[in-house]
Amino acid sequence: MAQVLPNPYRIVEGWAQLPIGRPMGAVGKVAIDPDGRHVWAIVRCDRLEDPARFGDECRDSKTDPIIKFSPEGKVVKSFGGGMFIWPHGLDVDRDGNVWVTDAVAENRTPKGDKRGQVVVKFSPEGKVLMTLGAPGQSGSGPDHFTSPSDVVVAPSGDVFVADGHNDNGNNRVVKVSKDGKFIKAWGKGGWAPGEFHALHAIAIDSRGRIFVGDRGNNRIQIFDQEGKSLTIPWTQFGKPSGIAFDSKDQVYVADSESDDVQNPGWEEGIRIGDAKTGWINAFILYPWGDPRQTAGDGAEFVAIDRDGNIYGGEPRPKRLQKYIRVRP
Repeated sequence: MAQVLPNPYRIVEGWAQLPIGRPMGAVGKVAIDPDGRHVWAIVRCDRLEDPARFGDECRDSKTDPIIKFSPEGKVVKSFGGGMFIWPHGLDVDRDGNVWVTDAVAENRTPKGDKRGQVVVKFSPEGKVLMTLGAPGQSGSGPDHFTSPSDVVVAPSGDVFVADGHNDNGNNRVVKVSKDGKFIKAWGKGGWAPGEFHALHAIAIDSRGRIFVGDRGNNRIQIFDQEGKSLTIPWTQFGKPSGIAFDSKDQVYVADSESDDVQNPGWEEGIRIGDAKTGWINAFILYPWGDPRQTAGDGAEFVAIDRDGNIYGGEPRPKRLQKYIRVRP
């Protein structure tokens, strides 16, 4: 469907500035620091021009993929070099700890490599505090993940993991206690309510509801923290790759995949709406999008700072964009 909606934002060109000599890699998940101003992002390790390497960009690199940016877009901290094959999801909890998923596919993990299939908790300074999952080992049991896409930490400290990125993966949400103990999981592969098809994003709104970006099914599913479905799936946000909320209960959904094949009639971009009603009130059309292309483009991940500025992580274009509001 065509979106005839206002776009009150404009791009701040060249906001993210990496150190001299480091090219911008594929940008993964973006999140805001507890101070509301600094921006955390996954910037994968090397600018690889070979499309076949998309999916394991950090495999042979010691470059830090976890980066903290100042409000001016300068790097103030980085860590995680050599620890991941394909860092993907990220969340920053209320204490400033940084949680990162490694969503590498099984067939891209070198034999014997003890990386991937994990969620790692770091201190704000980059010290490893906890690892969830079995490094280098995929699985569907309580202590394993298969290509975990994303992670979010509730105010209680409970951890929710979107597991996993691939169509034939676990397709479930895993709930873990703050000390790393498995609590429960829900979901399986499929199209019915409560089932998933390559879930890609997970987020928590101000009421504690779990929003899951069920990207392969072109919908958002909403649950309580025990896995009970709370409403019919929302299909008005396109193919949801990333989900975030602001302090005014607005939901921001990044759609990087809509095209004439995967979601005919829809366009890539960031849709903004009311988190309570689901009513969309603005749409940032991805300006370089081409619905005839099926590789996936534009922002896959989205975050909003305390001033209402939007940050979009674009993996394939290799950009971290900042958007500022210029109209009411």
